[in-house]
Amino acid sequence: MPLKNTGAIKALCSIPSLFLSLALVTILLSSLFFLRSATPPPPLPSSSSASSSSSPSPFGDRIRVHVAELPRSLNYGLLDSYWSSPHADSRVPADPDRRSGPTHLRGPGGYPPYPENPLIEQYSAEYWILGDLETPRESRGGSFAERVGRWEEADVVFVPFFATLSAEMQLGRDKGRFRKKEGNEDYGRQREVVDLVRSSEAWRRSGGRDHVFVLTDPVAMWHVRDEIAPAILLVVDFGGWYRLDSKSSDGSSSDMVHHTQVSLLKDVIVPYTHLLPRLHLSENQKRQTLLYFKGAKHRHRGGIVREKLWDLLVEVPGVIMEEGFPNATGREQSIRGMRTSEFCLHPAGDTPTSCRLFDAIQSLCIPVIVSDNIELPFEGILDYSDFSVFVATADALRPNWLVNHLRSFSEEQKDKFRRNMAKVQSNFEYNSGHPGGIGPIPPDGAVNYIWKKVHQKLPAIKEAIIRERRKPPGVSILLRCHCT
Repeated sequence: MPLKNTGAIKALCSIPSLFLSLALVTILLSSLFFLRSATPPPPLPSSSSASSSSSPSPFGDRIRVHVAELPRSLNYGLLDSYWSSPHADSRVPADPDRRSGPTHLRGPGGYPPYPENPLIEQYSAEYWILGDLETPRESRGGSFAERVGRWEEADVVFVPFFATLSAEMQLGRDKGRFRKKEGNEDYGRQREVVDLVRSSEAWRRSGGRDHVFVLTDPVAMWHVRDEIAPAILLVVDFGGWYRLDSKSSDGSSSDMVHHTQVSLLKDVIVPYTHLLPRLHLSENQKRQTLLYFKGAKHRHRGGIVREKLWDLLVEVPGVIMEEGFPNATGREQSIRGMRTSEFCLHPAGDTPTSCRLFDAIQSLCIPVIVSDNIELPFEGILDYSDFSVFVATADALRPNWLVNHLRSFSEEQKDKFRRNMAKVQSNFEYNSGHPGGIGPIPPDGAVNYIWKKVHQKLPAIKEAIIRERRKPPGVSILLRCHCT
């Protein structure tokens, strides 16, 4: 009897065991199914050829860049012209602090240097980006951009036009003709670039959305901006794109640069070239001044706030407000002012930002940013709140508020700001240290960070290209690139 009871017990136990086994098998099969479903699909094929085995992918380790074919007269030839002129630019007076001697000797391969005129030098990103791409392949191991010979193999097409240099040469020689087209050499060059690029098969296949232009000067390619608006624009900020031309009397739309032509969805904010030398953290000494500013008091548009700040601060003890363009005259004065001050004021000028911010970073002077509409380079990679103080314009214009706020920071807090700033100084460095800009670039420098930001835009740009292709003939949609 006990034996029979034992068998009955085993039989009863086998029923739930069977269900348990079936349940475990079901769970295992379901897990395998979902794991397989969660596996990411392979990258989309290149827009140029869906069957190409070497198609570039926006998700690769480097960005593939094809350099558009332009005559040398539109890049390095402009430098030849600049250096051959007996009066290259009369806007900047002689500076006794600047070193004398020949500064226009060619580098290896006939690559001339960029001007040391600070009004032009601050916008030299175009020179250093092209210099990296011109560097022989065997010396470009540290570059995030891989240069490819055929545009079909590329993620983006770089347009090697020195747009800023072209504009600044016109402004320096005959400013009165800049806004006109007739007799304007800069406009002639703009027109040549646009006609060459837009007639290419590469442009037609993408509508220009995968083309890259460097427009660091707010007035670069001023006459043709609407024609290159679909492209990826490398700009220092969006300030010069949002306004109605002050000279326009009728307010016609043809004179308006619409805000939808620039956007954080497709464009990249790049740093100005700093004009003052780098101060290493180990070289930092006691700073006696609370707040320092050197620049023009009177500005237009958003810069009106600067005048009000000036009047509030100019007589405050511990604050130095100096008139003048940093590094244009009295370079040593600018270096001394930034290196002996705890904070450096960065108010908006004609545009929301300026090279002053990057001079402050190189000087380990904590930036105080009073510019409500500012856009900053490499955000998402860098966090500026780690080394900068952001102040709302409304607060900064309250009597005594700004100075009291800055005095509230402890020595420990200020030291932390400077330590964090020292970590990012190299991220804003363009100069590779090689003659003519031809040679290996630092992996953590500005050029590589620019290409990394362009790389981040590729999925959205690729989607825009594909959406454009599927539209029926004659159908158009408004640009929807506004991004806050």
